[in-house]
Amino acid sequence: MLAAQVSAGEVQQVAHGMIVTTDAGEQVRVLAYADGTFRVTVAETLPDGRPSAMVIAEADGTPEFRLEGEVATLALPQASAAVRLADGHIAIRDPQGAILLDEYAPARRLSPVTIEGQPWLASRVQFNRGTEEGLYGLGQHQNRQMNYNGEDVELAQHNMAIAIPFLVSTKGYGILWDNAAITRVGDPEPYARLVLDWRAEYFLGSRKVLERTESAVDYQYLKDQTRWPAEAKAATVAATTGQNTQGNAVETQRVVWTGSFTPDKAGTHKFRLYSSSYVTVFADGKEVLSRWRQNWNPWYHNFQLDLAAGKPVALRIEWEPNQGYIALDHADPLPPEDRHAVSFASEAGKAVDYYVVPAPSMDDAIAGYRRLTGKAPMMPRWAYGFWQSRQRYNTQAEVVGVVQAYRDRKIPIDTIVQDWFYWPEDSWGCHCFDPARFPDPAAMVDAVKALNGRVMISVWPKFYPDTVHGKALRERGFLYERPLEAGQRDWVGKGYANTFYDPYLPEARALYWKQMQDTLVPLGFDAWWMDATEPDWHSNLSVAERAFQMTSPTIGVPGAAIFNSYPLPHAEGVAEGLRQAQPDTRPFILTRSGFGGIQRASAALWSGDVAARWDDLRDQISAGLNLSLAGVPNWTHDIGGFAVEDRFSKQDPAHLPEWRELYLRWFQFGAFSPLFRSHGEFPQRETYIVSEGDPAMLDGLTHYHRLRYRLLPYIYTLAAATHFDDATILRPLVMDFEGDRRVWGIDDQYLFGPSIMAAPVTAFEARSRQVYLPEGGDWFDALSGKPLKGGQTVTAAAPRERMPLFVRAGAIIPAGPDVQWSGENPQGPLTLHVFAGADGRFTLYEDAGADMGYARGEFVRIPITWDDAARTLTLGAREGSFPGMAETRAITVILHDGQAPGDVFDRRDGRTLIYTGQPLAVGL
Repeated sequence: MLAAQVSAGEVQQVAHGMIVTTDAGEQVRVLAYADGTFRVTVAETLPDGRPSAMVIAEADGTPEFRLEGEVATLALPQASAAVRLADGHIAIRDPQGAILLDEYAPARRLSPVTIEGQPWLASRVQFNRGTEEGLYGLGQHQNRQMNYNGEDVELAQHNMAIAIPFLVSTKGYGILWDNAAITRVGDPEPYARLVLDWRAEYFLGSRKVLERTESAVDYQYLKDQTRWPAEAKAATVAATTGQNTQGNAVETQRVVWTGSFTPDKAGTHKFRLYSSSYVTVFADGKEVLSRWRQNWNPWYHNFQLDLAAGKPVALRIEWEPNQGYIALDHADPLPPEDRHAVSFASEAGKAVDYYVVPAPSMDDAIAGYRRLTGKAPMMPRWAYGFWQSRQRYNTQAEVVGVVQAYRDRKIPIDTIVQDWFYWPEDSWGCHCFDPARFPDPAAMVDAVKALNGRVMISVWPKFYPDTVHGKALRERGFLYERPLEAGQRDWVGKGYANTFYDPYLPEARALYWKQMQDTLVPLGFDAWWMDATEPDWHSNLSVAERAFQMTSPTIGVPGAAIFNSYPLPHAEGVAEGLRQAQPDTRPFILTRSGFGGIQRASAALWSGDVAARWDDLRDQISAGLNLSLAGVPNWTHDIGGFAVEDRFSKQDPAHLPEWRELYLRWFQFGAFSPLFRSHGEFPQRETYIVSEGDPAMLDGLTHYHRLRYRLLPYIYTLAAATHFDDATILRPLVMDFEGDRRVWGIDDQYLFGPSIMAAPVTAFEARSRQVYLPEGGDWFDALSGKPLKGGQTVTAAAPRERMPLFVRAGAIIPAGPDVQWSGENPQGPLTLHVFAGADGRFTLYEDAGADMGYARGEFVRIPITWDDAARTLTLGAREGSFPGMAETRAITVILHDGQAPGDVFDRRDGRTLIYTGQPLAVGL
């Protein structure tokens, strides 16, 4: 609390920090945390000092306060924060006095806005103008952006976009922007529709049916379809027949827009094409974009053009709509000092509010983020095995039959997934099963468990209002009413009125959880798939309409002000319910969307309903890497891509080789992702089905099943480190090789843990690819065993059935035996793969695997070191214990030094020893 009223241009000390009142009357509050983090809040009248729902840590630092002339400073051992009294300019410095974050005070904005009659503030800040630093994080985005310096990112939840406003810099800090509204990082202004005299030509088949001038390419949302010209209307082509519902052949729709754009500014012009179906964009006759996306899930693709002022560029857009959606937006170049800056702008809030985490390494930044927003609990060991899913299993016999088929073929698997629509058609939200298709769901779960499997069930926050659960929620005022008032119908059967529950009130979360607890929890499910948590009640509504409809009926806050936050309270409510109902079982939640702090809800995220194309496979890599740098350790994607083009779903023989190769390449990437999970629309993705008639493909897929399970000791140790050490499994190269500027923009290679570098293949018929080996160490080609020097680009062999992998010199990688599920022989013999060329260390982690014993200290660590000069591997004394721990282990040590060619992880030769928990040194 303030000791006295503060005058303009003055400073007042408060608990853990200070408040500066500027000459303009703004208040700038800076609070310190013991780890060196600073919270900065700016407003004319400061809001309550409590952290938001995103941040759970309270300020606890004891900074040194200094007032030197017109600058007030808070100093901690890790960093200092200085505020200029006149204008509130803020500078964060490291302990040596070097600038980490330097605000450009004239850019700061707090502009009053009225939303549904309520007063709010649009906000903007800018730092480090003209910076060369690398910038990463911000959640998951699908535009192949790796280093965000010079890029624009809009943080707005979507089926395939996850907004987490945490940015990590190579300069030595992380910044958490505490705002739940739509936020723009980079250009503070939204892109505008590109207005030209577009020549629009509409075709049905080969016939041009209309030509006219249009001011914009703009069929973006459902409401815009009313402007479609009657002359160009055609029935939607059925995905499987190419006919309309009457069985008649349909003429293909096609639209061609051509226009000349003459910029009045020179520089890099940025464009965002929002689209579904097939679209190709040309600039001066050169193709700059070609994409496909399903019509119920359009989204943005970025492209940019370097243009000269006054020199026109000819644009051409060719689109096959099939009743789809499209719009083209544009942004002028920014001045260089603004283009290369750290800038946040939010549409609504009560103040400028952010946290700066000093971070000598990116791991330190993530650790600081999790200290603010919550630790990542441990996931069960079985979660890191293989997951099989399908859109969708229609009967309980299918669910059990798939697990049995894997067991019969001796292909490892842990978890089977029951996706949506297991309920009766008219009962979404009942949390019940259609008795005709699922006559005994408890018996289904028991049958899977008898096969040593696990079951994940899909549970949505969506309700038909006339179900028992929908009525109970509605009676308490816990359902969103606006989707019902709008008369929206979903895509099921005849189409049903539907809405979502509002999780912002604890009582609403409690009722939602009780409904789950009474119906689904007793059936014995192991994991909970929480879909559509943006929330996404209709994919083709405008953003403004989505925001309007999600205005909270329980807390009365406009949807625009909390647009990005829905997935956090929803996941937290379920996680807390699971912890109370099953106190000695680790919860596992898979949710399609997340926000700052989502990791504390025992939640993994996935990349949404992405398309099954090579470009989309490539896009997943940077999407997952930046989500990991936003502090989320457990992430997955639909192996093979969720939505499939007709040429694949019809199983056209001409396209079958490409589909199989795409699935194989995606599967290889999945095996080296935090969670290994296959899911998608037809064709079916089960390993033995998708590879039918292709023995080499079956062999390739099975190889990665088995390799994943052999590597579980390594992978589970990585998983434990995400909890105990705030570590990251999926690591952009910049995390470990920041000093090598060549890695800053690499978006198709990454480290899987500290030792293995994966280089997925993302082009059809590629049988080699270029791989950069970062400097600062040497490497081994895992497919050939060949040692290689760092700091060079190599051409890596990439046969269809194998993905290039590289291992760091000095790595120690523990592996287990060949098993069929994660719980088979978890305390069995170990293999230690040791890679010569540098000293190394690895500390193996083990525990019981699924209970909460880890939180009680029931786990084991075995420190392992490699002395390269002495050629000696040392196993230290075993630390700790847990129920079921093996007192004695057989361990085979394999040294990789380039003398034995072949796949390093297929080697079985080595020196075998018995480890009893006592220190043991082995000369190799």
